[in-house]
Amino acid sequence: MSRTEIAALGEFGLIRRLTEKFPITNASTVKGVGDDAAILDYGTKQVLVTTDLLLEGVHFDLVYVPLKHLGYKAAVVNFSDIYAMNGRPKQITVSLGVSKRFSVEDLEQIYEGLSVACQHYGVDLVGGDTSASLTGLTISITCIGEASKDKIVLRSGAQPTDLICVTGDLGSAYMGLQLLEREKIAFSGNDQVQPDFEGKDYILQRQLKPEARKDIIETLEKAGIVPTSMMDISDGLSSELMHICSQSNTGCRVYEDKIPISYQAALMAEELNMSIVTAALNGGEDYELLFTVSINDYEKIIPLEGINIVGHITKPELGLHLIGREGEEIALQAQGWNSLQ
Repeated sequence: MSRTEIAALGEFGLIRRLTEKFPITNASTVKGVGDDAAILDYGTKQVLVTTDLLLEGVHFDLVYVPLKHLGYKAAVVNFSDIYAMNGRPKQITVSLGVSKRFSVEDLEQIYEGLSVACQHYGVDLVGGDTSASLTGLTISITCIGEASKDKIVLRSGAQPTDLICVTGDLGSAYMGLQLLEREKIAFSGNDQVQPDFEGKDYILQRQLKPEARKDIIETLEKAGIVPTSMMDISDGLSSELMHICSQSNTGCRVYEDKIPISYQAALMAEELNMSIVTAALNGGEDYELLFTVSINDYEKIIPLEGINIVGHITKPELGLHLIGREGEEIALQAQGWNSLQ
């Protein structure tokens, strides 16, 4: 692959090259890349805005994260925040801080991943910024979405007796990370070593190429269900449940044997002598949805694929507990990953 120095294109030439293949697909995008600001028209819809910052060495390791996958994941984690409000992502802006070790072709790989994500989820790239960096690669994405005023779901709406639901399975992304870190250590200082990823494709995908649960939002809408509270699972089930209970002024009971766990994740945890339940509760980066629904929606929720009822909301004085397989109560603790620690 040929190498083009970023300086050869200049700022505006670089922006044009990276973004010219992004078509406008949403009627609400009046003006996209190329002016001082994007122009969006939402009429009676509520505008949702979220932003996420990814730093090399803190949020990702380029030893094992391909740049295309990084671009895809950076977009998807923002889409997930919009879906967690029961909204629909529509536009993103992308800002990069890059050091001199990156070429134009490297940045094109990131934008190729962004493009695949935008096409898959029907989102427009409408702007951004680039800057020199002395500390490696930084990616900052702002996502703008929309939702009907009467359909937006906050973290603060859970009520006692509500059912606690999660989508997909938990802990797989964390176990994928543990696998990558293990193989990185084995590879260090010995480039003849080949990574051992056989039979572990699912947990690797969950870490390197997560998906936002657009499908679940559409399923809930078709079933006529509006959750009472919701958020995505980026920092671990325990941490997210504590956020919902704190903002809703409630307690909760979650049952260990109801937490969905994939077979590959369980095998990886056994191989590494780790607790898969601890990984599911605290691992993070699953980008599944955690939400509560009224107990009156029980009959509607039960037949829906990809959704598991894992517990229920209680009065606040009952506290927040995990109920073990033997019926023991264990106080939930927020042990999810925190980049500021």
